[in-house]
This record gives sequence, C-alpha cells and structure tokens, in this order.
Amino acid sequence: MSDLVAVVTGASSGIGEATARALAASGYRVALLARRADRIDALAAELGNGSIAIEADVTDRDQLVAAAERVRNELGPAKVLINNAGIMLLGPFSADQREDYRRMIDVNLLGAITATEVFLDQLTAGRGDIVNISSVAGRTARAGNGVYAATKWGLNGWSESLRQELLPGVRVTLIEPGVVATELPTHITHAQTSAAVNDAYSQATVTAADIAEVIVFALSRPRHLAINEILLRPATQV
Repeated sequence: MSDLVAVVTGASSGIGEATARALAASGYRVALLARRADRIDALAAELGNGSIAIEADVTDRDQLVAAAERVRNELGPAKVLINNAGIMLLGPFSADQREDYRRMIDVNLLGAITATEVFLDQLTAGRGDIVNISSVAGRTARAGNGVYAATKWGLNGWSESLRQELLPGVRVTLIEPGVVATELPTHITHAQTSAAVNDAYSQATVTAADIAEVIVFALSRPRHLAINEILLRPATQV
C-alpha cells in the first residue's frame, strides 16, 4: 500500500471532491472528511485504493481529533492536509446576517486552523504539505462580501505565518480561486444576493477539476521547491 495519505476537508462536493479524485488518481489514499456522510461514503467506495470516509464537522475539535486517530490507525500518518471546507454566505452587512457571519468565521477560518492543529504532528513527522483553499476574496473585498473576505484575508495571513514557522519540514501552499463552477453560492440566505450570485456562477467556465489539477501539480514538485501561493482566475476576467 502507498504511504501517500491525504486528508481532504469538505470532500463531499466541489473543489474538495475534485481534489480527492485527483489525489486518488495520483496514488494517494484519501481520507474524506465532511458532514454529509452519504456523499463521502459513496465517493470513498468509488475511489477505492483504501480511501475512507469520515463524517466530521471542522467546527467540532473532538470530531477532528477522532478523525485524525482514524487516519493514523487505518491509513497511516497524513502526508497532505487539504483545508477546503468553506461556506460563502454573502449579503449586505446587517444584524440580519449575524448567524451567517459567525458560521463563516467558524468554518472558513477557525475550521482550517483547528484541522491543521489536530493533524500537525502527523504532517511534521512525515515532512508533509498543507494546502489552504482561500479565494480571490482574500485579496480584494466587494460590497456584500465583507465577512467572507475577512475570513479569506485571515486565512491568507495565517498561511504566510505558518509557512515561515514550518519550513523546511512542512510546505504550506495557498490556493486562491476566482469564480469556480461549484455549489458554493447555493447556500446564500440573502434572497437578492443569492439570485445574482447564482446567476454569475451558472456561467462559470473554471471547474473544480481545474483547481484540483493545479493542487496536485503543486504537491508533486520536488521537496526543495515550495509553491507558496497560486491565484487562479477565469481567462475572461480582466
């Protein structure tokens, strides 16, 4: 069995699912972490190669600790952690959106931080890789995406600090996609924003598989090369 073990959070759809597929095709045994157990169970069965599905919420540290134990016991120490779990609950800033704000901070930022903390001993021992999925919104904010952008700016800053702390033992790569054809906007609760954003995403030309291909490329580079940051936009975006 391969000793290449990857953990993907938010693996039930979108970039997480596509990355899990790409990693499995590259010889990794993949631990699929997500809340939607039915989806990751089906994906693990499809991928084979020793892949396992673990129902886990990145906002629950106890669940992540249990997941890390399962990964170590069933697959061996994780060599790669893909911090992909995230939500994008856009809308104008108001008290009406306060639950959405807290959820985004808990999932997008604290979730990645907690998952990394829990798996860090495995990654350090194996000279591994951490890939944090951020966004173009981590570089520029727009009206209606302030808190979402704040979580991504936070992720970017934390990733840079982490990179400096962990090199040369563990590489840290930040992936910043623009609009990608995924279900990300379908959970927006603000009706007017939801209609506009879903319309824009319905015309997206970049796929989750495109992003996954770039992630696998970055991971495949020799250990003396660390790709710190990759910004990806549709070719039609100026």
